[in-house]
Amino acid sequence: MKADAVFEGGGVRGIAFAGAIQAMEEAGVEWQRLAGTSAGAVIAALLAGGYNSHEVRDLLRELDFSKLRGRTLLHRIPVVGSVVELFIHLGFYKNDYLAEWIDGVLAEKGIQTFADLPEGKLKIIASDISNGQLLVLPDDLDRYGMTPRDVKISTAVKMSTAMPFFFRPVIWKADDGSKSYILDGGLLSNFPIWIYDTDGEPRFPTFGFRFVKEEIDTGAVIPTPVHLFTNMFRTMLQAHDLRHISEETKERTVQIPTGDISATDFDLSDEEMGCLYQSGYSSAKAFLASWDFEQHKAKRMRRAKKPGMKVRVR
Repeated sequence: MKADAVFEGGGVRGIAFAGAIQAMEEAGVEWQRLAGTSAGAVIAALLAGGYNSHEVRDLLRELDFSKLRGRTLLHRIPVVGSVVELFIHLGFYKNDYLAEWIDGVLAEKGIQTFADLPEGKLKIIASDISNGQLLVLPDDLDRYGMTPRDVKISTAVKMSTAMPFFFRPVIWKADDGSKSYILDGGLLSNFPIWIYDTDGEPRFPTFGFRFVKEEIDTGAVIPTPVHLFTNMFRTMLQAHDLRHISEETKERTVQIPTGDISATDFDLSDEEMGCLYQSGYSSAKAFLASWDFEQHKAKRMRRAKKPGMKVRVR
């Protein structure tokens, strides 16, 4: 079965996606186009680059999550160092390690820029906070006078994963000297399930992959500005997880429980990583057991015909 895939943002919980795509591949799903935000952008990039679920799982096991917090010499000064980083660079940490890792992994497949992939194969979501606009890469590159050959996929992933306050924004400089500050795509679209939808009957499904968290963490201790800002963003991400999504969206989405693991839990144990992976695998298995594409198409078309309703289908 051919299908498109859209992956939600959610930090380190993206490990669960590797388990979900394994279940999908075992069921014979062949990915046509892929899209994602933040952690979802990482998974989408790896799949678009030609890696299968088992390879993605092994790559994520090799990833040193402790290095995702790109520390500098200033971080040796407790609290003050982080605050200085925030005011100088607009983020506590560098996000270079992840970008370099993506660069190296895709290089193994002979891929560097968006031009090295088939047109439309991969879309990565980011947020241009200078212009207050959603940024879909590579579709929106002409807005900056660029082409798919001008931008590394690793740069797009770095943008999409640049959590506000936590990581430094990516700064693009235009020929006219103007700057655009690019941050996490989750600010404007954490789950871009709409991205491949068009009018008409879908030829094959677009599957969404998102996280389910029963409740927002409470009782967090916030003794410093550092804790304040990190907890602000953690709360925002968890609110994304809890927001209402339509019945039509739920029908085509694998919803993956993640327990009390949050987006910024970079010190996951092997056991926690295994639990995330298994949760993704089990959730996708359960989803496929009841999935009926023909029934889904019929229901979507009926909704599209209702007065006052517009349902865009692929």
